[in-house]
Amino acid sequence: MSNTPLKARKVSFSWEGTPLHWVPGDPFTTHTINVLHLLLPAGERWFVHVYKQVLPLIRDEQLRADVIGFIGQEAMHSQAHDEVLPHLRELGLDPTPYTAQVDWFFEKLLGDRTLPPGKARKWWLLERVAIIAAIEHYTAFLGNWVLNAEELDRRGADPTMLDLLRWHGAEEVEHRSVAFDLFMHVDGSYRRRARTWATAFAALMFLWQRGSRFFMANDPTLVDAHVSFKDFYVAGKRGTLPATGDMLRSIPRYLSRAYHPSQEGSTEQAVAYLASSPAAVAAEKRAG
Repeated sequence: MSNTPLKARKVSFSWEGTPLHWVPGDPFTTHTINVLHLLLPAGERWFVHVYKQVLPLIRDEQLRADVIGFIGQEAMHSQAHDEVLPHLRELGLDPTPYTAQVDWFFEKLLGDRTLPPGKARKWWLLERVAIIAAIEHYTAFLGNWVLNAEELDRRGADPTMLDLLRWHGAEEVEHRSVAFDLFMHVDGSYRRRARTWATAFAALMFLWQRGSRFFMANDPTLVDAHVSFKDFYVAGKRGTLPATGDMLRSIPRYLSRAYHPSQEGSTEQAVAYLASSPAAVAAEKRAG
């Protein structure tokens, strides 16, 4: 659990000066990361919806406070990424066909079900709490990666987009233990943790590669653009995307019985970035 209260920072970003390929000369990296803008709004709205249902099951006041702080941060993340989508449309890349699929995935496939009160309804709620814990393992992994992705700076990535990604990544590292602590508090079954990890990992990989292909195929500046695993592997080797080996090594860490998210990333680094992030600093001034 967190030592300092988690708070939502009401950030805002101006996208007028951000080009379509915000990593210069690298549409593949740009669009692979752009998938976040399509996945996260629906996913984080779903997190908030599920967590509001689980609040009555929390018997620890510190954990309850952390979960409420987590809900506030996730709602802000959803809004911030949503606001990138009109800018993409202005640049000739309409993400609506893909976001409709993502909305279906979270609202229908993982949404509320008509179940009788009691065991069945609680089982589905706990399944989704466990899926969120698994997804949060990867959001913390990605948050830690982007905070340290110096190659993006070297390649002249758009500073506003980098600030969005690093503000979000820093908050993911800051609250990285909440989802797992909540799962352990309300259930903690290792079998459920392993099973839902497989569900979450498969879903994320499927949605991410579909999103990358969608963006590359619909980018008005590209002709016959293709996406392959080799492209991702090469980008990982040069540091513009997470390294494949690092992602694979994250799997046994989560599946270890000794796992705790506090082992991932650095709270100090995350808090230091949030203290210097242009958007977060501006939000503090507005709030103050």
